[in-house]
Amino acid sequence: MESTTAKRGVYPLHGYKLGIYRLPVKLEDPLEIKSVVEGLKKTFTMDTFADRIYATYTWMEENMADNEAKGYEKVELSVTVEIVTGEVIDIIYQIFPIEKFGDPQWVKDYRKKADHYAKMVIDTILRNTILADKMLTYYVKTKKLTPDVAIQQLEELTPLAKIVPDAKPKIKIEESQDIAVAQDVGGPLDGPKPGPIDVEYKSHMRQSPSFVVPSNKVVIKTWGKGTDNGRLGVWGEHVSVDFDICIADGACIDACPVNVFEWFDTPGHKASEKKPLMAREPDCIFCLACENVCPPQAIKIFQKK
Repeated sequence: MESTTAKRGVYPLHGYKLGIYRLPVKLEDPLEIKSVVEGLKKTFTMDTFADRIYATYTWMEENMADNEAKGYEKVELSVTVEIVTGEVIDIIYQIFPIEKFGDPQWVKDYRKKADHYAKMVIDTILRNTILADKMLTYYVKTKKLTPDVAIQQLEELTPLAKIVPDAKPKIKIEESQDIAVAQDVGGPLDGPKPGPIDVEYKSHMRQSPSFVVPSNKVVIKTWGKGTDNGRLGVWGEHVSVDFDICIADGACIDACPVNVFEWFDTPGHKASEKKPLMAREPDCIFCLACENVCPPQAIKIFQKK
C-alpha cells in the first residue's frame, strides 16, 4: 500500500525495508522542534536526540482471538519514524525482520502492517504539527496554489493521518501575568522597519495597552507600543502585524477571504499613515493568505491553541 508523500519510496536494504520521505521545508527553530514532540506525545512515544525526532507506534499481535485457549500467544510490535531536522526535512523509517521481536513466526502480514503503520505515523505528523503549516506555505509560495487547494493537496498527500486535536503547531511562549504599561522600544522611526516580523515578539516586547475596535468592540492586544517615539509595535495576538514594518500596500486586505482587515488611520506614522487593522481577528480561518502576500513580511498568523 503506497502513499504519495513527497519523494516517498520503500526499498530493500540489508534484510529490512527502508522508507524515505524528503520534504522541501526547514525545521530548525528549537520551539518548533519541541512543538512536534509535545503535540504528539499522547499519540506516539516521542523522543529526541541531537538533530532528530523519533516517533514510535506500538501495536499488539495475537495468534488467536481467545486468550484463554491453549497455544495462545501475543507479542508487542513497534515501528519508529525518524525525522531528521534541518534546512531540508528527511523522514525515515525502517522495518526490521520479525525475528527482532522474539521470533514470533506466527504473525501474519507483519511487514505490510508495519509499513502501513509507519506511513500512518508520518501522515499524522505532517497533518497535525508545524510541518503542516510549512508544507502549506511551500505549496502557496512555490507551486502558486490557492490556500484551499494547498490544504486539499496536503490532505491527499496524507491519507492515513489520524487527526490529533490537541497537537500544537507552535509552543506558546510563557507570558507575564501582569499587563505591562506601554514601553518605548528603540528610538524614533525615520521610515519603516525592515521585515520580516519578529515571530518571538512576545518574548522581546512587553505587552502594551489593548485597542478596542469602535465598530464591533473586538479587543486587539498590542506589544511594544511606544509612548513618545512614534512606534506602534505589533498588534493582534493571532493575526499579528508589526505596524512599524507595514507600508500599507493593501495586499492583505485584498487577499483575506473573510474580511478580517479594515483600514485604520495612523496619521504621522513614519512607515505609513494608515494600517490594515485586524478588526475581525476572531473570524480568521488561518489560511495564511495575508501572511503570504505581504511584501515587507510584516504579518504572522498564529493558530489558536
